Amino acid sequence: MIQAIGLTSNARKELPPAVDDVSFEAPAGRVTALLGAPGAGKTTALRLMLELQQGRGITYFRGRPLHRVAHPSREVGVLLGDVPGHPARTVRGQLRMLCAAAGVPARRADDVLEVMGLVSLRDERLGTLSRGMDRRLGLACALLADPHTLMLDGATDGLSARESRWLHGVLRAHADAGGTVLFATDDPREAARTADRVVTLEKGRLVADQEVADFSRTRLRPRVAVRSPHAVRLGALLTKEARTARHSVEVVQEDGNRLSVYGSTCAEVGEAAYRHGILVHQLADEVGDMGPVPVHQEAETDPGEVAAPAGTAQAQGAREPSPLPPPITVRPGTGPLRPLRYELRRATGVGTGWLTAAAVVVASALISVLLARAGHTSQARLLAAWPRDFPLPPAALGAGLLGAFAFGDEFRHPALAADRGTVPRRLGLLAAKLVVAAGTALTLALVGVGVNAELLYLVYGRELTGVPADWIAQGASWIGLVAGCAWAGVLAAGIFRSTTAGLAAVLAVPILVVPVVQAVLEGPSVRTAAGFSNRLRELVLVRWPFGGEHHLAAVAGVISQPVGGALMLSLTALLCAYLLTTLRSRVR
Repeated sequence: MIQAIGLTSNARKELPPAVDDVSFEAPAGRVTALLGAPGAGKTTALRLMLELQQGRGITYFRGRPLHRVAHPSREVGVLLGDVPGHPARTVRGQLRMLCAAAGVPARRADDVLEVMGLVSLRDERLGTLSRGMDRRLGLACALLADPHTLMLDGATDGLSARESRWLHGVLRAHADAGGTVLFATDDPREAARTADRVVTLEKGRLVADQEVADFSRTRLRPRVAVRSPHAVRLGALLTKEARTARHSVEVVQEDGNRLSVYGSTCAEVGEAAYRHGILVHQLADEVGDMGPVPVHQEAETDPGEVAAPAGTAQAQGAREPSPLPPPITVRPGTGPLRPLRYELRRATGVGTGWLTAAAVVVASALISVLLARAGHTSQARLLAAWPRDFPLPPAALGAGLLGAFAFGDEFRHPALAADRGTVPRRLGLLAAKLVVAAGTALTLALVGVGVNAELLYLVYGRELTGVPADWIAQGASWIGLVAGCAWAGVLAAGIFRSTTAGLAAVLAVPILVVPVVQAVLEGPSVRTAAGFSNRLRELVLVRWPFGGEHHLAAVAGVISQPVGGALMLSLTALLCAYLLTTLRSRVR
């Protein structure tokens, strides 16, 4: 059951709030429609209920507000607008990634695909789906974690009549199974045909909360239903005569050869058709604009039969609920592997990361060969493909870019969010992204050095591929640099919500932060910090078991370098900024 109490959005400068003191209930086992014209406040009300927008009021889902629910995706399935996700990801990959995020078995994706009729499209990219298939995928994502409540906004926009009937059938089946369904629409006919209860908004205020039978009787206009093979001609004649007589008559062309005439009577329409010799197959008064076809049937009804409201016994007996995915019987417990599994599937599910890594390895190999040909470059810079005029080597730039993709893609294609621009700021998700980014950076660093060494050996022989004496310190410096750039990209993209900002933060370390650190450490002052690097090394050169002082000395050497110190300073500042924004969002 959903209980919305006092929903009020923040005021918009001199305009009134989009939603003003709206309260209603959506009981379990029933379908509730949130009806209103465009701009009435339906979407804002849903966003306030889901805590996606700031405002006043509170919404209880089975007695608890959403921020008190341990696993929101298991309580509420949401479909607002288009399906959020990377357009290059496959349908099955999207669902398996969301399975990892929700903590449900991966086989659940195949069950939902089969029920939603998407098995044949499992390997299709999200960007190639039609509107109808996109709606099916959105409903599949909402049902993935077997939630008790479904909330949808404009779910049937752009769908054909057949696809709309199928979607309404799924909603009805979910309600009949004991779930709660709340969907927003601006079509009174859809609300009357589908819902058991209709909540009507007008200019942000609640104007009616009715059973569907009362809604059909009191809030829908009576009409004359006309079926004729010459519907277009008859509609034009009725409009012309009404304009001549200055009567308020509206003629709406429906599907096929049907007309809906508002503001007239059967007698007047029949006499007009008789005067002009137009054949009429159906002429009937209807109270409530609900159309001739029951929502959950594919077959045509008798032309003279009028569909019953959704809440009546006749309509309930005519329904054939669509099948739903089977309930989840085993749910894995919470743990660190859940966000880690999600991040691995997110990173490997599209080709952007693979193409970036391949381009970095190729560029690094070419630069290494050209540097060796020109000469005057140390062996360490040859293996790293790091010219002196470059702020960073290709591997470090690539690691920073891949790290920036971790959060940049989340904000651009937010698969975990109910609407664009909102990404959960959970420390578990951040830790998973940092672990995956570090592993990717380490792999990229080792593969880059290995490919460079092999290519240098093939082109120039063994002269340039020997193992240096201080390989431990240089290896630690190399790994620390690449991993630090990857982490800087992750944190900056998470703070500034952009892949470009993440890469800019990585480039800012050698271009802006390193000169500042050097100026502070070695600039003129009464007491300088000259020799800081040597003293830092001396600090750790004590007896450690199993020769650990050698590794600590290598780490201290990395930190004491200008680039290493600047990178540590930048990472600390970015981490503090990320934690600050996380705490601020939680307080809000």
